[in-house]
Amino acid sequence: METTNFMIIDDDADDRFFFKAAVRKMQSSVKFMEANGCEEAIILLRTAEHLPHFIFLDINMPRMDGSECLKQLKREAKLEHIPVIMYSTSFSEESINEFHTLGASTYLKKPTDMNLLPEQILEVIKDL
Repeated sequence: METTNFMIIDDDADDRFFFKAAVRKMQSSVKFMEANGCEEAIILLRTAEHLPHFIFLDINMPRMDGSECLKQLKREAKLEHIPVIMYSTSFSEESINEFHTLGASTYLKKPTDMNLLPEQILEVIKDL
């Protein structure tokens, strides 16, 4: 089985922990990158030996929010092809449209029941 590389960009350590746990439940052959915010993510991605297949990006972060981070990711030639899934507790139709315009592939609402997360992640990435 081919290894799938995931990245989560989120300023909340608990959310990163739950996301990693969910990804590991999905399949055994995964690699995982995590960043506590966009600045850290860009540094990690610029120097990564293996780029992620999918980036999950939180919207509400201090210093640089998800929209600004998405813009920066899509400006980097090395990174622009990686599907970015916006990952947050809520979305408005306006924000969804904005994220698609900025280059996001899709979005995933953070579940209140973390047991549902593995299935939700698989559903959102299956067509990307």
